[in-house]
Amino acid sequence: MYSVSVPIFIQHLSALSAVLDKAAAYAEQKKIDPSALLSMRLYPDMYSMGRQVHEACRHPSRVCGMLSGVEGPAVGKDDNSIPELKAEIARVVDYLKALKPSQIDGTEDKEIVVKGSSGERKYTGQGLLLNHSMPNFYFHCTTAYDLLRHAGLDLVKRDFVGTPYKL
Repeated sequence: MYSVSVPIFIQHLSALSAVLDKAAAYAEQKKIDPSALLSMRLYPDMYSMGRQVHEACRHPSRVCGMLSGVEGPAVGKDDNSIPELKAEIARVVDYLKALKPSQIDGTEDKEIVVKGSSGERKYTGQGLLLNHSMPNFYFHCTTAYDLLRHAGLDLVKRDFVGTPYKL
C-alpha cells in the first residue's frame, strides 16, 4: 500500500511544483499576471488551474491520513498565488516523506467511511486508495498540466512525470 502510493504522490507533486516554476517564469517572460494562469478552466463548471493544484494536494493528504491515522495538512481551495501553491505542495510532500511504510502497509482491509455531499460511502483502505484517491489525484495533476500546456507553456511529458521518488 505504501509503495504504490506515497512515492507516487511525492513524485507527481514534486513534478507539479516544478511545472508551477515554469508557469511563474512564463508569466514573467510574457508579462502577464500569473493569476490569469491560475484562474484558467477547461470548461466553466470545472475547477480552475489553481484549484486543480489544491485538489492534487488534498487527495494524498486525505487518503494517507485516513490510512495511517496521522492527519495530513489542511489544503485550501482558493486560486492563491504560485508561491502559495508551491508552499502547499511542499507541506504535503513533507507530510508524505514523514510517513513510514509500517503506517500504511496492512491497511488494505481497513474500513474507512467517507462523508460527502452525497452521503456516506464505505471503502476498504485498498479500495479508497486505488479506486478513488489515485484516479482523482492523477486527474487533477493532469488537468493542471493540460491547462498550462494549453496556455502556451513549453511543457513535455517528462515535466508531468517528474523524477521517480526513491524509497
